[in-house]
Amino acid sequence: MSELSKKYPINLNVNGMEYSVEVKPSESLNDVLRENLGLTGTKRGCDYGGCGSCTIIVNGKACYSCMYPAIRASGKTITTIEGLEQNGQLDPIQEAFVAKGGFQCAFCTPGFVMSTKALLSDNPNPTDNEIKEAIVGNICRCTGYTKILESIRYAILLQKEGPKKVQKTVTSGTIKIDFGNP
Repeated sequence: MSELSKKYPINLNVNGMEYSVEVKPSESLNDVLRENLGLTGTKRGCDYGGCGSCTIIVNGKACYSCMYPAIRASGKTITTIEGLEQNGQLDPIQEAFVAKGGFQCAFCTPGFVMSTKALLSDNPNPTDNEIKEAIVGNICRCTGYTKILESIRYAILLQKEGPKKVQKTVTSGTIKIDFGNP
């Protein structure tokens, strides 16, 4: 048996749950999440780190799961899109994307949400340029990014003030957002 086909045991902490799996050295974390653990919210797009649809959070940092060797993830804390929902409640970022229509076909949405989650965990009040920098590796082929940026700005407000307090219009740069009725 060649070294590349041999499987190695690893332990993963994904969305607060512990898993023991066997992986080949060539397997990506995306493959393990989707095929071994059934977490298909993390998308498989380009398989070379060019689209961002597979973005997850590893030890607090956004990364492309298609480029992340599964064997390297052993012992690390991993969060996927499925891990954001808590006790039946969507994360404020997910709520914002729904409320502001930050998606069309929604294939890229998990990647954008996870990139936004990593950004807001480090910087709860980013500028428009910092937001754009955080999502630069995420590609959407359906939209012009305006609704995505509006969704992220709304998520920032939801995290600060909660969903019922947001009833104003905010102008940020060239993005005008109506926070009245989602």
